[in-house]
Amino acid sequence: MNDEAVSVGTTISEKSFYLVFKRVFDLFISFVFFIFFIPIFCIVGLLIKIDSKGPVFYKHKRIGKNGKTIYLYKFRSMYKDADKKLDELLQDPKLKKEWEENYKLNHDPRITRVGKILRITSIDELPQIINILKGDMSLIGPRPLVEGEIEKYGENKEKFLSVTPGVTGWWACNGRSCRTYEDRIRLELYYVDHMSLWLDIKIMFKTVIAVIKGHGAK
Repeated sequence: MNDEAVSVGTTISEKSFYLVFKRVFDLFISFVFFIFFIPIFCIVGLLIKIDSKGPVFYKHKRIGKNGKTIYLYKFRSMYKDADKKLDELLQDPKLKKEWEENYKLNHDPRITRVGKILRITSIDELPQIINILKGDMSLIGPRPLVEGEIEKYGENKEKFLSVTPGVTGWWACNGRSCRTYEDRIRLELYYVDHMSLWLDIKIMFKTVIAVIKGHGAK
């Protein structure tokens, strides 16, 4: 069954209304945000080009709903050829272990000066408005994974992939990078099991607070 998972006890009509409303809301908000943030896109793009060589945007391969390959759009926050640099960094056993556990490095030397600010403020995520308009992502949902990460979900892999990934979600607004990967899995699956309009509203408010405080962003 490919329909989005919803809370236990939700009727078919409630489920249909929720999914239709969620998509309409995604389209409306992402279109409004896109128009509103055009000046910010221009300013950020200029700062990125001044700070380091390379493109303004970065396209990262991820796994979407039902295992579909999607490409996540972000403002570039790393130096050019960061992927090649990662191979060199992972020659260090400590860094390799950290990467295998969390799929990120706490003190990543590949991040630019402007990139650090973009990540702390979560501005680097703004181009994902395009992903929402395309239907690859929702405003609210589990964060999309890279290919190797999905195996960490074990028998819950199919459950995780049954919903559309989001720009923010239950894990993202509850500590994000401050959490262990085991916590992340638990929080993401909690959303899949309990997703509803009210939980989405709660996540939006918690996300605004987390962004203002810079909590969990790295």
